[in-house]
Amino acid sequence: MIQTVAVGTDGSDTAAKAVDFALDLASKYGAKLVVGSSYRPVSEGKVRRDQREAPEDIQWSINPTQEVDATLRAVEAKAKAAGVPTVTEAREGEPAEVLCGIAEEHGADVLVVGNKGMHRKVLGSVPNNISHNAPCSVLIVKTV
Repeated sequence: MIQTVAVGTDGSDTAAKAVDFALDLASKYGAKLVVGSSYRPVSEGKVRRDQREAPEDIQWSINPTQEVDATLRAVEAKAKAAGVPTVTEAREGEPAEVLCGIAEEHGADVLVVGNKGMHRKVLGSVPNNISHNAPCSVLIVKTV
């Protein structure tokens, strides 16, 4: 039985297809959804510049993870509307490593990822790395 479904997103349209698939899977199994995303740090100078240029009432929300945070909040809202219990987590690092780590720590039964990058014959694509290193079953969704 599937109790925990993990999925990775970077906010792209192709990742949204994987998220929708994972959300549907979690809903059908009555499972918890764990949504993970990786990020690379934004320079302190860019953060300060963005804060100065933003309206005063939202300057507090501008931080190195603001884009990934917004992506995860959008998925949380969608999952809440579907009645699926959801946990989100953003970590700094390489996407495949981050997603495998999140899946392992949350005891995921399956990790859902999109196939973007799989058509390349170059080693190192995110779905390829995940398929070889995940601590659980992997479901690769056709997104492109």
